[in-house]
Amino acid sequence: MPSKQDLRRRIRSVRSTEQITKAMKMVAAAKLRRAQARILEARPYAAAIEAVLRSLAARVSGHRHELLQERPEHVVTLVVVTSDKGLCGAFNANVLREATSLLQSGRWEKVELVLAGRRGIDYFRRRTYTTLATYPDLMNNVTPKAAFAVARGLANRFASGKTDAIYLLHNRFRSIMRQEVTLERLLPIERAKLVAGERPAAYIFEPSPQALLGQILPRHVEFQLLRVLLDSQAAEHASRMTAMDAASKNAGDMIDRLTLTYNRARQAAITKELIEIVSGAQALAER
Repeated sequence: MPSKQDLRRRIRSVRSTEQITKAMKMVAAAKLRRAQARILEARPYAAAIEAVLRSLAARVSGHRHELLQERPEHVVTLVVVTSDKGLCGAFNANVLREATSLLQSGRWEKVELVLAGRRGIDYFRRRTYTTLATYPDLMNNVTPKAAFAVARGLANRFASGKTDAIYLLHNRFRSIMRQEVTLERLLPIERAKLVAGERPAAYIFEPSPQALLGQILPRHVEFQLLRVLLDSQAAEHASRMTAMDAASKNAGDMIDRLTLTYNRARQAAITKELIEIVSGAQALAER
């Protein structure tokens, strides 16, 4: 059995760890409130612009914008979104496991990785997969300016024919207790399928459909990438808050067990001393 001094030292160490995890939980909760508000505000706009764009692309079928060109997916760019920091449970592990599974499945002939977040960069640095670009500080502070710059680079690469499709792999924020690994295609943008027998509405476009698509398509790509980054950021804070809450509870349980062990050791020492005193007193009395 450890000595009482060792038990006291371990109790102090675990209590210090508990204070740290509680503080990290509070910080994550505060960041989550802001991140959750941002993603909940962004989702309706992203869904609306996507619906309008798909409907417009379906009705202007004669125009072949470069961001709508569907090609056989031989060369694919996979954007893997992770966090810059750890201590967030299985947040990064789930995404990296899914990314590895996709790379090993043989679904695509060639895959080029674009890595956002230090955890993903560190993970794939020790592996032989082709990495096209890395953004180590992108997830630390997600801003529209940074997200739009990345989206423009991806769109230019697709438009020039260097890649046949661009997919985004990230954690989607569902609730504080639930984050879902999601794979979605960013480019090419899918055309909406009209219901059989339905006649398209007679729209009068001003300016021309070509000019309209040329303005809306790049904005759509930029905002969809921003939405994914905000989604992943909110999921990260939620996962970290949950993990730190569980760590705080485990630390409390460990302190209780160590305190019980310490009290038993202390009681045993006191009992031993009392037995020694009584035994000595009896020995003196029998003389």
